[in-house]
Amino acid sequence: MEIIEKAAAKINLGLNVIGKRPDGFHDLEMIMTSIDLTDTLTFSSTNDNKITITSNVPYLPTDRKNLIYQAAHLMKKKFALNQGVRIYLDKIIPVAAGLAGGSSDCAATLRGLNKLWQLNLSLEELAEIGESLGSDVPYCIYSQTAFVTGRGENVELLPKFQGFWVILVKPQISVSTPSIFKQVNLAAINHPDVQGLRQVIIEQKLSEIPVLLGNSLEAITARQYPIVDKIKTKLINYGADGVLMSGSGPSVFAICRKESRAKRVFNSIKGFCNEVYLVRTL
Repeated sequence: MEIIEKAAAKINLGLNVIGKRPDGFHDLEMIMTSIDLTDTLTFSSTNDNKITITSNVPYLPTDRKNLIYQAAHLMKKKFALNQGVRIYLDKIIPVAAGLAGGSSDCAATLRGLNKLWQLNLSLEELAEIGESLGSDVPYCIYSQTAFVTGRGENVELLPKFQGFWVILVKPQISVSTPSIFKQVNLAAINHPDVQGLRQVIIEQKLSEIPVLLGNSLEAITARQYPIVDKIKTKLINYGADGVLMSGSGPSVFAICRKESRAKRVFNSIKGFCNEVYLVRTL
């Protein structure tokens, strides 16, 4: 038996850091949505009781350091399964880019193994299992527009954020999410109106979204990596409706309502960075 599962990249339309938790993490308010930039995972049953991971990207770890492995190990242990699995990852989403690629692969593993091993778990149950694997994993289980709070464990699904084109730009640097969060000064950072963003999505006043985009972490990352602001400025000058850094960065995205404008922005920015994608919201 073979199961194929897609893992979609996410972008943050809004990210507000609202406090520090006793466990060392931060309390967040976020609006997340997924885009059609996806990894593909293929799951096959084996009789050797082992977890075997292969990929088209040779430098990715395939052992316990990999969230895919951790997800499979957790499922085997939790449900006392003696079955093995072979997992092939076709990796497209950039690594360490603020797009939750690893978390999305992890969530896709939970969904895929749920089908392969016929566990009949709901998405809610899978999201609860995913909490221990990573802050973005519960959202990635659903992989649709959502209002996310806590450290990422509370997911409120919202109406679809559709009809937008997304130009995604990944500069040739990688950003450590923990290092960015260590620099958070709650009194000094920007606190975007994530609740207002949530409301306009609920009311489907999508034309108001570009002016409400905001990310508390953007200024921190941009101070360390000025390329972030340079990309933002170029995207705005090229005519994007709205521009923001996703997550802790360094990826920057622009949104456009019109396909013609999106293609113009995409073609203009391509000469500035090697990794540029023109995609849609899911």
